Amino acid sequence: MKKYLTGLLLFFYFASYSQGTDQTLSFSIKQAVDYAFEHQMDVLNAQLDADIAKTQAKEIIGMGLPQLSASFDIKDYVEIPTSLIPAEFFGGEPGTYQAIKFGTRYNATAGVSASQLIFEPSYIVGLQAARTIKELSRKNVDRTKIETAAAVTKAYYMVLLMNDRRQVLEANVSRLQKYSSDVKAMYENGFVEQIDVDRIQVAFNNITSEKENFNRIVKTLEDALKFQMGLSPQSQIVLTDSLDKQAIKNITISLDKADPEKRIEYSLLKTQEQLQEYNIKRYKAQYFPSIVAYGSLNANAQRSKFNFFDNSYRWYPIGLIGATLSINLFDGFTREAKINHEQLSLRKIKNQLTSFSNGVELQVASSRSTLANALTSLNSQEKNLQLAENVNRTTKIKYDQGIGSNLELLNSETSLKEAQSNYFNALYDALIAKIDVDKALGNFKY
Repeated sequence: MKKYLTGLLLFFYFASYSQGTDQTLSFSIKQAVDYAFEHQMDVLNAQLDADIAKTQAKEIIGMGLPQLSASFDIKDYVEIPTSLIPAEFFGGEPGTYQAIKFGTRYNATAGVSASQLIFEPSYIVGLQAARTIKELSRKNVDRTKIETAAAVTKAYYMVLLMNDRRQVLEANVSRLQKYSSDVKAMYENGFVEQIDVDRIQVAFNNITSEKENFNRIVKTLEDALKFQMGLSPQSQIVLTDSLDKQAIKNITISLDKADPEKRIEYSLLKTQEQLQEYNIKRYKAQYFPSIVAYGSLNANAQRSKFNFFDNSYRWYPIGLIGATLSINLFDGFTREAKINHEQLSLRKIKNQLTSFSNGVELQVASSRSTLANALTSLNSQEKNLQLAENVNRTTKIKYDQGIGSNLELLNSETSLKEAQSNYFNALYDALIAKIDVDKALGNFKY
């Protein structure tokens, strides 16, 4: 029975371990982005910053609410304090003193105190700033999500492209393997020389090695995608979306006007500007007085014995209420220096806003130009690929008919591989350029 339970526990352990490390998950682009929003560390930390800002706002609000405290203090005077009293009070010589111990050994004080902020201009400014801090942290979450979504989307497209390229590469391997078999058969029948066999074999060995290297590259890119998503490297993923090459070819270049206010970066700078203005107001508000009301109720007991909880002995109450008006008359020009410091920081933010606004139009124009070039290159590379395929097909027919050399066949294979590589690179460049245009215009959707 004991062996059975041990075996059962081991089974569940390894079953749960394998599910946690080798699980296979399927993702569309949207699902991959949504998963990243919930697991990617940058997004999680940005959300934590937003939660921290909420708690800071509650801290500031709490400063303006009534402050209550209670205390209970017990003292045991092992040696009762001694006071010196003029001796003449007791008939002694003038100018001399009599040492007398006053008080009881045990003393206790219990009390409740309260305070309330009545007027504090900097507190009012702090409340306004707290709301702005929450808004700033929320916008930072949005900015982080945009950057994460763009990174995940680009990595997803790269893996899709590499998977398509791998299929093409495998077709090339199969074709060269067939060429190699055909040439060996022709050599055995005396139709070609050994050098023809060797050339084909060298080309086949090279493309086989290239396939192995390519598989390692695809694995690295998949790991990069998982990292961008916040997914465990041990997990296996399946990409359910596919590349619509015709849709990529038909991408249109947006003619929307460059508007910096649509960009999250501009919104963040504007919020920082508002927060900086509150900082200036906060220091200026310190020139005004503040008023705090307070009150306390205490009870005091003095005993020769430790019997504070004996109801037959009295506690003596002390109660008071009051208010404090505070005015800072002179602080060595510290506040003035702080105000000047914050005003200079405000000017820097305004300069950043101006620079960003001027840069957005340039960024949009540059990204549009890049996309236009990428689409032109894609169209050209697609035609080159078609030509390379036709040349390769024609060369193979000529070779099979005995009117072409295997050197021409291998050259056509090399040209075809180069055309395939250029075509897939152009596809990726077009996809990335489209994302960059949308980001520059503030139209990137996630």
